[in-house]
Amino acid sequence: MRRTFLAVIVCILLPLSTHAQSKESLLIGRGDLIHVRVFDTPELEQRTRVTDAGTLDLVLGGSVKIEGLTPTEAARAVNEALSRAHILLRPQVEITIDEYATQKVSIFGEVRSPGAYSLPTPRSVIDVLSLGGGLTDLANRHIVIIRNNGSKKEPYFVSNDSSALPDMNVTVNPGDTVFVPKAAIVYILGDVKLPGGYAMTNNESQLSVLELVARAGGTPPTAVPSHASLIRKSDTGYIVDHLPLSAMQKGKQSDLPLAPNDIVYVPFSYLRNLAVNASGVAASAATAAVYRF
Repeated sequence: MRRTFLAVIVCILLPLSTHAQSKESLLIGRGDLIHVRVFDTPELEQRTRVTDAGTLDLVLGGSVKIEGLTPTEAARAVNEALSRAHILLRPQVEITIDEYATQKVSIFGEVRSPGAYSLPTPRSVIDVLSLGGGLTDLANRHIVIIRNNGSKKEPYFVSNDSSALPDMNVTVNPGDTVFVPKAAIVYILGDVKLPGGYAMTNNESQLSVLELVARAGGTPPTAVPSHASLIRKSDTGYIVDHLPLSAMQKGKQSDLPLAPNDIVYVPFSYLRNLAVNASGVAASAATAAVYRF
């Protein structure tokens, strides 16, 4: 009966322990002050800093690579080192981080105040972005978190939909870097109210042909949308495709998504556009005004 009772306790505790470890996300970095405790062996207890090589120099057992590991993973690595060196038969090691050498987070890219900010404890992505003043008008909402050892890059989507709650389980740790890329630009030129470049700054970081035309104020009566063109750059030059804009506006043909740097050209009149070519339109796009809304 007693063995059965103990087995039940073990079955209950093991999943809890595994879950706790899975939540542990703070990684050990170079220069961190590490406290090592070995159960029932106080002579092996030590406080030491992680070397520039990312290793922990043990009192006995040599050096162990622990940079980029969680404290639990580092303790497991020390356990294995002590066993291999025949220091202890079944070592039970506990490792904690007494002091972080890197207690800053770097935020750069399309934030209002890029730079390095103090971050003594893990915080949510939204909290960290607020340290940098939030996203700019030209920010891409698909950002990247670069972990402190540089070996792992995690994508994160910053939604501007109030009904979509941010994922608070994704945290930024001391020593991490947050990069906010610039939103892609698409262009619309020719006979529209506001020709120029438009940043893909909506929630999906994507624009369609009709969305772009709407942002540009639509097509006036003098335009010839039935002869519009979609100009896309390739490795060998520019590819010009007919764009059935008039049919799209009338609902007779499906809207099309645009790729970054695409150019939509809406003709003014047949005579005026006889001499227009893709290179000339692309040159105009290079000097076009960029709108951020």
